[in-house]
Amino acid sequence: MIVLHYTAMADAASARARLCDPAAEVSAHWLIAEDGGAEALVDERMRAWHAGAGSWGRVTDVNSHSIGIELANSGDAPFPEPQMVALEQLLVGVLARWSIRPERVIGHSDMAPGRKRDPGPRFDWRRLAAVGLSVWDDGVGQAGADHPLGPSLTALGYPEVAPAARLAAFRLRFRPVGSGGETAADRALAHRLARRFPVDATRGAA
Repeated sequence: MIVLHYTAMADAASARARLCDPAAEVSAHWLIAEDGGAEALVDERMRAWHAGAGSWGRVTDVNSHSIGIELANSGDAPFPEPQMVALEQLLVGVLARWSIRPERVIGHSDMAPGRKRDPGPRFDWRRLAAVGLSVWDDGVGQAGADHPLGPSLTALGYPEVAPAARLAAFRLRFRPVGSGGETAADRALAHRLARRFPVDATRGAA
């Protein structure tokens, strides 16, 4: 799988220094600067320390089963066009090299609900999905039978953590609006996504 992050640092140079500092005990395979410059920091065949505690489906050691891409961003700023273009170009190559399906391109917040928020509410997941590099569902509000939220989130891959944390992570990724307890719209959206893109840790090497 591929895990997308924001650096939460002042600029790409600061992020690179930290990602290459052995004392920091954090690393990533790729760093993409604001101007679109993409730099390989760890060979994709090697394990990088970018994900930390968390899981996605049956994968509990995400660092050993994923490629980490860091986007230079403070966490509350838009992602510049050159950076998004570079990310799209990079994803095309990584998905092809490792036979990764678009639904296995996830955010750090997806695999670590309650602990991480990156790549955050300003990241354009719909844009990636439009070119086959991630998944999305524009059918919010479609009528249908009411389904429990928990099983749908589990089927998508979200780890079994506190329900409120799972709901917040799901909304951050697929429905970055609203607050409070779960709604029928949350349940309907999660059910549709789970039917279309159920997690399957046995397919895809990375």
